[in-house]
Amino acid sequence: MQAVRYHCAGGSEVLEYCTVPDPSPGRLDVLVRVEACALNRLDIVQREGWYQMPGFRYPHIPGMDVAGTVVEIGSAVASVAVGDRVVIDPSLSGVPEGSNFAGKGDLFGELAVIGATEDGGYAELCAAPASHIHHVPDGMPIEHAAQFPTCWLTASHALFEVGHLQAGETVLIHAAGAGVSVAGIHLAKRAGAIVLATAGTDAKCERALGIGADHVLNNRTGDVAGWARGITGGAGVNLVFDHVGTALFGASLFALGVKGRLVACGNSSGDHATIPSLGYVFHSGISIIGSDPYRPDEFAPAWKAFCEGDFPTLVDSEFALADAAAAQDKLARNDVFGKIVLRPSGGSAHAAGR
Repeated sequence: MQAVRYHCAGGSEVLEYCTVPDPSPGRLDVLVRVEACALNRLDIVQREGWYQMPGFRYPHIPGMDVAGTVVEIGSAVASVAVGDRVVIDPSLSGVPEGSNFAGKGDLFGELAVIGATEDGGYAELCAAPASHIHHVPDGMPIEHAAQFPTCWLTASHALFEVGHLQAGETVLIHAAGAGVSVAGIHLAKRAGAIVLATAGTDAKCERALGIGADHVLNNRTGDVAGWARGITGGAGVNLVFDHVGTALFGASLFALGVKGRLVACGNSSGDHATIPSLGYVFHSGISIIGSDPYRPDEFAPAWKAFCEGDFPTLVDSEFALADAAAAQDKLARNDVFGKIVLRPSGGSAHAAGR
């Protein structure tokens, strides 16, 4: 099969479009022909080498968000058939014995993830345990399914399982054009929260309003904390959903009100952050909470809600597999609103704008 992989850390030039052996599924595994694979910031972060998940190793085929058609099943698989349209849960916790992926990781420590520690969807074929395969409804575009796994599960887990966001509360979401932020805005609004969103351009702020944000701010030119307090009548927001990290960490803390929660689920701008005022943190009862990996039992209900929720397909652009480097460069420039999708079966880059 054709795939994109890399053997060392570096810029997008280390990505190699090459022929590699087809994956071999175990008794409880399936083989999926990849028809859409959505990019994530971790694809770039791990390639650059400044952060890599425990268990990461070279050579590596990235791509966590995989959707396509089953072309082969293991001898003991009964829940999936050849020809089924499916999406893969990439987090490999709870995989049963009989799968080639069993015992590779757990929820903490050396967590195994397709496309992050195991070979993923920057390829024509991707193997996965049958236990982590979910059917795509008839009529759903395959790229719509591919935008779901990492971003929507990360957002859902962080906002509700970890952050305990409630209807009527205020939530501040940064980097509004990112896939995980788009998911967060939709989920928070659907839950009845008041959504404040920031982005790095005025155009992205306008688009954030279009997908449900109540208030928006350009975080390159505006005072994030002052703006958030102004919107909330001086009280501050209840929750900050943060995957940006270093760049907006201080502003996020000061945007929080009494008993506010900062839920951290990413480090796209860097892995080091400084608490600007311990006094403010303890006097205000601020909680800084790491959003841990989602549990296996969270995927199916979140996928069901996504399928039934009539959420829009926000695919920014599509690239052929051979053009993965250009796709990553576009993501690295933050020149994106929604998801960038690779099409291993061919095609060329185009703005989707949906």
